[in-house]
Amino acid sequence: MRGPQPAREYIGAAMAVSRTTEHIREVNARYHDVAAGDYDAKWGIDFGALGGDQVLMKLAKALGGLPEAPFAHALEIGAGTGYFSLNLLRAGIVARATCTDVSPGMLAVLEGNARRLGLEVETRDVEASALPFADASFDLVLGHAVLHHLPDLEGAFEEFARVLAPQGTLVFAGEPSRYGDHIATVPKQLAVRLAPFWRGLVRASARNGDGSNGDDCGSDHSLEGEVDVHAFTPGQLARLARDAGLQRVRIRGEELTANWFGWANRTLEASAEPSEIPMLWRRYAHRGYLLLQQVDRHLLEPRLPAGAFYNLILSAHKPPQGGPP
Repeated sequence: MRGPQPAREYIGAAMAVSRTTEHIREVNARYHDVAAGDYDAKWGIDFGALGGDQVLMKLAKALGGLPEAPFAHALEIGAGTGYFSLNLLRAGIVARATCTDVSPGMLAVLEGNARRLGLEVETRDVEASALPFADASFDLVLGHAVLHHLPDLEGAFEEFARVLAPQGTLVFAGEPSRYGDHIATVPKQLAVRLAPFWRGLVRASARNGDGSNGDDCGSDHSLEGEVDVHAFTPGQLARLARDAGLQRVRIRGEELTANWFGWANRTLEASAEPSEIPMLWRRYAHRGYLLLQQVDRHLLEPRLPAGAFYNLILSAHKPPQGGPP
């Protein structure tokens, strides 16, 4: 039985202080419970054609293409409001999904989204390094923007490998790279300086509270800076997977110009009262992000090293029973 574990020192742009798993889990649960109500609106999470296309694009990048047959049973780690699992269920990529998170608030929103979409999912409030599932239970273990929140990464990867069936697939996307996370501070800082001018241009008043840095306001929203505890190099993510016994490990980078554009716009928007931000601006920001995402995908991602991008995508596979792949 594992005792309290310190956060591993993979930390890049977040807090470099070693903290116990219990503290990190507690602040993650508090922060995400508070954020759950408006999380989909804040991050533009969509369960229509656009959201489905985004999720399928990320999965295809991870695997080098979409699978020919659906995964029979998928386990999502840090499922949040269901962005990945629900879109994969709708697309027929997974036949059955179990969604986990440490935030009951997020899971409640996920369940509401599933009911609205007419989908059936199982939800569990569990810690990634102590999964209450039998060995070899899942054909796919996945997550999006979650590994950087986990305190005990080595324990979590051991669990991912344990619950994967032989020849099962592991996919994690949206994980901040150490270098990419560092350079993302540049557009944020520039946007902070430009925020007063921008608010005057769009005729929006300053937001109550300290939203000028791109973070949310409010008592538990202020924990946003504490819940991100890791930023990774490609080699660190690959080592975690290999040390857990997984093989055919593949790392690629995603988003560079789209990330700079998105973070700058989010920082500007966070400085203003949300109801006063013009719809014309929101359309510009959304369409501009999608356009630059395609520039990254077709021009930059095939040519630059993975660590240059803001996000890293990891895929790996469990060997067949009793032998190498």
